[in-house]
Amino acid sequence: MRIRATVAAVSGAIVLSALAVPTAQADEGRSWTPEPGFTAVQPKPGNKSKQAFGATAKAAAPKITSAAVNAGKPIVVGTTAKKTVSFSATATADAGVIGVAAFIWTGKSVDDENSFGFGPNGKSISCKVVNATTTTCKGTITLDPSEMFNSDATSWRVGASAVTEEDEDFESFSVSKVRVQRFSKLTVNASPEPVKKGKTITVTGKLTRANWDTGTYKGYTQQPVKLQFKKKGAKSYTTVKTVKTSSTGTLKTTVKASADGTWRYSFAGTTSTPAVSATGDYVDVK
Repeated sequence: MRIRATVAAVSGAIVLSALAVPTAQADEGRSWTPEPGFTAVQPKPGNKSKQAFGATAKAAAPKITSAAVNAGKPIVVGTTAKKTVSFSATATADAGVIGVAAFIWTGKSVDDENSFGFGPNGKSISCKVVNATTTTCKGTITLDPSEMFNSDATSWRVGASAVTEEDEDFESFSVSKVRVQRFSKLTVNASPEPVKKGKTITVTGKLTRANWDTGTYKGYTQQPVKLQFKKKGAKSYTTVKTVKTSSTGTLKTTVKASADGTWRYSFAGTTSTPAVSATGDYVDVK
């Protein structure tokens, strides 16, 4: 469900609060509203003079000048825990801007019945007046995996909605983009331990990722994963070979024992799934 933000000027300070509003129904019962819908409850001092100036001079159209979520970095979401990320948005208007807030959405258009998104956490929003015409606000957005599908692991649009001190709403539905990804896990087990030099070491593991359709972790199939080795005393890993995951996400290969050290699997990631490396497994070679 999207959040609608209300902006009020109280004792000279800008206060933003969140309240639920009726939402549009999306696919599989999901729902959201396409913009926060700021409302100015009380004009700030000096607003009348700006209105008078606006009557004699043609004002430039209000504009969302920037909006970024999670500093532009991919948002990685697991199966159960909600993921809260930060946003920063800036808007400008000749009359001044009371507040601006970002939201993220995915779909063909905000009017499409299958579009879906998440809005700002109202109580998290704080604003700073940059100058007489420009305001920057920061806050957070929370993604809930229980409302997400695997197909949501894609690039989402970042939009923003704002209100001027003359109570004029304006918005932009596509200011920037942010990628949303399915959390990944990778395990490794090298055996036997210890092992005689020259003998065979079997290295197994499994690559899984969040399945939002089922709320569980499922194997990520047919993916290239690097087997890496860090010799005792070394500072970094060296790639030994590349192994593909099975139809269930499992990994298995063999190597010859040559020296004491740590084995691990490392996955480079895809557009829908972030990179991950297993915690290394140390093998003592006799």
